[in-house]
Amino acid sequence: MFTEIIAVFTAYPLFFYSCVAILSLTVGSFLNVVVYRLPKMLERTWYYECREYLADELEKTPPKTLPEISLSTPNSTCPSCGQQIRFYENIPIISWLVLGGKCSQCKEKISRRYPLVEASTALLGLVVALHYGVSINTLLMLLLTWALICLTLIDLDHMILPDQITLPLLWLGLLVNINGTFVPLNDAVIGAIAGYGSLFSVFWLFKLLTKKEGMGFGDFKLFALFGAWIGWQLLPLLILMASAVGAIVGISLIVFKGHHKGQAIPFGPYLAVAGWITILWGENIWSWYLGYLI
Repeated sequence: MFTEIIAVFTAYPLFFYSCVAILSLTVGSFLNVVVYRLPKMLERTWYYECREYLADELEKTPPKTLPEISLSTPNSTCPSCGQQIRFYENIPIISWLVLGGKCSQCKEKISRRYPLVEASTALLGLVVALHYGVSINTLLMLLLTWALICLTLIDLDHMILPDQITLPLLWLGLLVNINGTFVPLNDAVIGAIAGYGSLFSVFWLFKLLTKKEGMGFGDFKLFALFGAWIGWQLLPLLILMASAVGAIVGISLIVFKGHHKGQAIPFGPYLAVAGWITILWGENIWSWYLGYLI
């Protein structure tokens, strides 16, 4: 059955690209749910864990009641009026356009981010499919791409990179490279170690010199994740691109938005974008860069 599907996709590439785009569009709708709910799930878990750990100190403090929430329950509702969103109001992009970007009940505006995330997920999925064609690499890169979109948005909103996403992807990178799918396994293992160890060292050096924390531990794990997928050779290019874009954005925020110099900005999105680009075109970019220097 699987072989027959591959044969159909190979014979009809347009059908293959259409399937990838539609699948990614659907996944994009689910990613909106993950980005909204996962931080709330983590907050709830952390709160009750802290209450348990500090039971004696908080004995006289009544606990807050945080609602049960998961990726599947409760059903999606309008944040303004609480109206349950019907299935036909949750069709990616189309429903938002038909509703005019407003809730069908209270007419409050629905953020444009929802259709933008869905469209971006479809577009990036199509880029991956065009790059790798009908292959296992496409499936693996789609999984990574979808996860990176989640990490980027969660980090932008809450400045956290959940272990629930980064760590499984790190292990998946090592697993898929057992047979050298993207890079030899030795390079992947060294890449994961070098990715984590390099930012970990920079973190502590910066902290010793300034008494401040320059980045979060989630950034170390995300960089290690990319090391497991692309090996150690392209990590310098990745961190160079991420740092350059991060510096440009940071300076722009200070100059044009009035941000304070000491105000923290998430580094994960720049790592995610630079890492995704490096996986797809890193070899070509690195060769061009070295050739330009020489």
